[in-house]
Amino acid sequence: MTGRGRERIMDRMDVIGRSFVLLGIVLVVVGFVLSAAPSVPWLGKLPGDLRFDWSGFRVYLPLTTSLLLSVVLSLLLQLLAKLR
Repeated sequence: MTGRGRERIMDRMDVIGRSFVLLGIVLVVVGFVLSAAPSVPWLGKLPGDLRFDWSGFRVYLPLTTSLLLSVVLSLLLQLLAKLR
């Protein structure tokens, strides 16, 4: 294997390593958010969050909560991109 070929492989490995680190950070943040979510009393109980109860069957559609979280995360990611 030539020096250039080995260099390309190392570049790919560097990208894979950084991706795994980023994935780990994301999983830690998601785990923290999920563990802290029950302490937020309004989360999942906003107007527009739909809940249907039938005998022995329940469907829950957190539409407003999902929309709110999407907007907050989008704004946060845009802020991080501008700071970069």
